Amino acid sequence: MAFNGISCVFASNERAGERYIAVGDTTLHVAPGEFVSVVGPTGCGKSTLLNVAAGLLEPSSGSVEVFGEPLTGINARAGYMFQAEALMPWRNAIGNVAAGLEFRGVSEAEAAKAAGEWLKRVGLGGFENRYPHQMSGGMRKRTALAQTLILDPDIILMDEPFSALDIQTRQLMENEVLALWQAKRKAVLFITHDLDEAIAMSDRVVVLSAGPATRPIGEFVIDLERPRDVAEIRVHPRFIELHEQIWSVLREEVLKGYARQMEVSA
Repeated sequence: MAFNGISCVFASNERAGERYIAVGDTTLHVAPGEFVSVVGPTGCGKSTLLNVAAGLLEPSSGSVEVFGEPLTGINARAGYMFQAEALMPWRNAIGNVAAGLEFRGVSEAEAAKAAGEWLKRVGLGGFENRYPHQMSGGMRKRTALAQTLILDPDIILMDEPFSALDIQTRQLMENEVLALWQAKRKAVLFITHDLDEAIAMSDRVVVLSAGPATRPIGEFVIDLERPRDVAEIRVHPRFIELHEQIWSVLREEVLKGYARQMEVSA
């Protein structure tokens, strides 16, 4: 998929005619089968980009293409894993995972069978009847992952999906995602504030500037061998070298973003 010179402008004060440019003139391509992570300061517009990719937000200018076709409306070829789980509290695990197929007209029995298989693939076999309030944070994330992947999307959009997890559970989930991605090689656009996570998982890392009018200011190819273990790869000399290179670009933007937040809150 491709963002071609997109900008996203919002009204910050309609009475005064003030506007806020969240994203400015951004061009970014994600090739089929490529795992791309986007990092940037808090509040710089990372999630806005993902909402544009999903078709939930129309850019103010520029265009979005999905496999060469212009995106109009919801991106039917994408699956979206939100930062907060989109699990329905009245449905158990198998019901939540099956829901997308049911909405597409698949019979309840077929959807339940496929959901059971996906729960096993994410390590939740035997927990099909657990409701969200009966699950740990990691279990809910695994359910949300199965809920996204069961629809076999061509593009997977992920918005800081593991940020609320403890480090051990987070690394397990990261490796789980990499194993599933390695099997089918779908295009992934992954939003994270964690530079270590971005490097450990990606083929390419894109750095965004601090807002307003965020835009890509750095792009780094992650030339680490696959398959990877996200814990072990962090001590690889090339990982450390890449981290230093990317942080040298990202650090100044993080400081700018922090300074602007302090100005607003003052």
